[in-house]
Amino acid sequence: MSQNKNALIRYKTIDKCLQNKYRQWTLEDLIEACSEALFEYEGRENPISKRTIQMDIQLMRSEKLGYNAPIVVYDKKYYKYEDDEFSITDIPLTETDMNVLTETVSMLKQFKDFSLFNDVSDILQRLEDKIYAEKSHTKPVIYLDKNDNLKGLHYLDEIYQAIIKKVTLVITYKSFKSIEESKFHFHPFILKEFNNRWFLIGKRKDSAPVSNLALDRIISIDYDFNLPYLEEDFDAESFYKNIIGVTVNSGLQPRRIELWVNPENAPYVLTKPLHQSQRLIQENEDKSVIVHLFISPNYEMERLLLGFGDGIEILRPENLRNRMKKILQKALNRYDE
Repeated sequence: MSQNKNALIRYKTIDKCLQNKYRQWTLEDLIEACSEALFEYEGRENPISKRTIQMDIQLMRSEKLGYNAPIVVYDKKYYKYEDDEFSITDIPLTETDMNVLTETVSMLKQFKDFSLFNDVSDILQRLEDKIYAEKSHTKPVIYLDKNDNLKGLHYLDEIYQAIIKKVTLVITYKSFKSIEESKFHFHPFILKEFNNRWFLIGKRKDSAPVSNLALDRIISIDYDFNLPYLEEDFDAESFYKNIIGVTVNSGLQPRRIELWVNPENAPYVLTKPLHQSQRLIQENEDKSVIVHLFISPNYEMERLLLGFGDGIEILRPENLRNRMKKILQKALNRYDE
């Protein structure tokens, strides 16, 4: 058992003892009570020194633990609470505690699409009632970027349960590029969120590559309990290590991509890297910078870089530079028309 856990058990035991007003408590009595409590939790003897309990009492009296316990000594021998009604379990929440709890509840409520939210909803309701009773109602100051009107969100929990229970799905799907919908088996591995959209990651069959399905393109979901679920040790962190977004082009190795960033966007890119592999190569006199990324190019990367307009220039590799140049030229021609 950790030392922190041991200390917490001692604090609670001392508190329980001092709440008993019908007995006089010496330091030796408190040591014996704490020893018995630790033996009950650990199942073995755990000697406690006189110095340890003295330090516990000193900490309980202080503001360090937030207890400020009114422990006094009388007759130079016995310990008690000066306030007979005091208990460390009844300490009111501080304003800081209330603010933290308020924001935590607000953030958790934004995950209502998952059934796991139902498991804590009653707790959150009671916590909200407690917070409301302790302080005046205030609006939350932390918001997650979440679009409740996005199609497919109602599938989140259904898919989540299928992943947990390892069930093969039968999905009817219609991608943006397809004219007609298609129906196929799918073995779900994980759910992934990117740019305020949710994606299901998995495989259609053992020999197929890992692919992603946008939840907003799913038409319907069914189950095939007769088809064994494809057990695969899928490592999401490793799989997405060298890309931006969700599209992994199978067989395409990551490469060094060198970018020039103008002075206006340089602070943004330096403080909020485009990818975890980003490294600063050069700082220029005009405050522009050159950075490089080590990633596999994909659709999401192109959209991200194009979003900077004239603020970013791809220096190399040449083929990516030319591709982006053609896209920008088409955009310019669109405006010239």
